[in-house]
Amino acid sequence: MGDMIELGGDARGYLAVPDTGAGPGVLVLQEWWGLNPQMKGTADHLADNGFVALAPDLYRGELAGHDAMEKAGQLMTTLPSDRAAADMSVAVDHLLDLDAAAGSSIGALGFCMGGLMTLLIAALRPEVGAAVPFYGFPTGDEPDWTTMQAVVRGHFCENDDFFPSSAARDLERRLQTMGKDVQITFHDEGHAFMNETDPFGIYNAELAAELWPQVFAFLHEQLS
Repeated sequence: MGDMIELGGDARGYLAVPDTGAGPGVLVLQEWWGLNPQMKGTADHLADNGFVALAPDLYRGELAGHDAMEKAGQLMTTLPSDRAAADMSVAVDHLLDLDAAAGSSIGALGFCMGGLMTLLIAALRPEVGAAVPFYGFPTGDEPDWTTMQAVVRGHFCENDDFFPSSAARDLERRLQTMGKDVQITFHDEGHAFMNETDPFGIYNAELAAELWPQVFAFLHEQLS
């Protein structure tokens, strides 16, 4: 459905537009594998449900297969944070400038590393009005949360070896104490339960089918 587009400089991304030609803009942020076919399919899924979806290629062409976790970890840990922030920010600007993307704010959605990036871009860009991070959040240096305007509805795992639920609950509590509209739902699942390509053998198709309509309804409500 979508196409790779140039965002400026060396930044690129995958843009999917609904058949209607217009809809709320949503940033789609990749897992640590990179902007692979599954992530492009997620952008297509959003477009099928009325959103203009843009997935920036944060690794700039690099990919790791599901049988290359060491490479995926290396790509994630060596990703320059300033470059990733700049690429996400230029993607935000692109969505805001698109005639097809209705409204003055956009949504952001991501999984694993992309969940972390979803919260980062929401903190960096107040134009992000709605954020849906899945099982990922900053575990080291945190951004300045004071300028974050996004309504956040996260989905995390009770059994997550990568992003512990105790730390996620602490972050939720601290953001709520700051007056941020943040709610995280904790599912009795393991990491990556939404990924239909099932890299860890724990994909929960029934739960994914339940959550996607909730995500779409939330984004439409917040961005309409």
